Amino acid sequence: MKVTPKKSLGQHFLVDDNILRVIERLAELETADVVLEVGPGLGVLTRFLAERVAYVHAVELDKRLAPHLEGIQNTTIHWGDAMRLDISRLDPAPNKLVANLPYNVATPLVAESLTVEQITSWCVMVQREVADRFFAQPSTKAYGSVSVLIQLATERTGFHPVSREVFRPRPNVESALVAFRRTAPGAPLPVKRIVEGAFGHRRKTLANSLSLSGLVTRERAVEALTTIGRDATVRAEALTPPEFVALTEALL
Repeated sequence: MKVTPKKSLGQHFLVDDNILRVIERLAELETADVVLEVGPGLGVLTRFLAERVAYVHAVELDKRLAPHLEGIQNTTIHWGDAMRLDISRLDPAPNKLVANLPYNVATPLVAESLTVEQITSWCVMVQREVADRFFAQPSTKAYGSVSVLIQLATERTGFHPVSREVFRPRPNVESALVAFRRTAPGAPLPVKRIVEGAFGHRRKTLANSLSLSGLVTRERAVEALTTIGRDATVRAEALTPPEFVALTEALL
């Protein structure tokens, strides 16, 4: 059964088996792994994973794909929105997220998965600019809230540019595989709120951005910035991930 990918769902189906070996290497797959896959599409990666790990949880929103996904060994297909799935309740519990992520949920999904401490390793296919953003350095254009949140909890272990030819339809943007492993728990909610508020108005100073986001007054933000040794006019992109933790502590 032929399925036409839906642009509204960010679907670009993986059709080239050669990239699977790269994923296997970057994900450091082991027979005891339980893998969470989001956006399995036609099941090319799902079947590959199911032959190599203990179990696969595949989350798919598009029920038109059922004929391609049902009946795969060692696999449960969870039909629905991955952003609404309580990952912590999956049984057996996944320890790795390995996926060709739909473009429209890649960033929020990875950010949300950082709070699920049972997940200790990631290998995800995303747009190249998103992959660059994950581990961007401070004071660069790509550096933003997701950079801070990911870098507070993980370290990058691998990166591999991916040709547009491995997908159908062929996307209009470059893609990349990025792998990273957990080094710390995900950022606590207060830190996450401050980080997101700080980058909420990028053209403003950090103090003004936090004020406009309704988190603290500008005066309180300036006071906290002084406490961590930063000027009142500093912008969010200048702070390192650990400085956001210190800033949050100064604001509490």
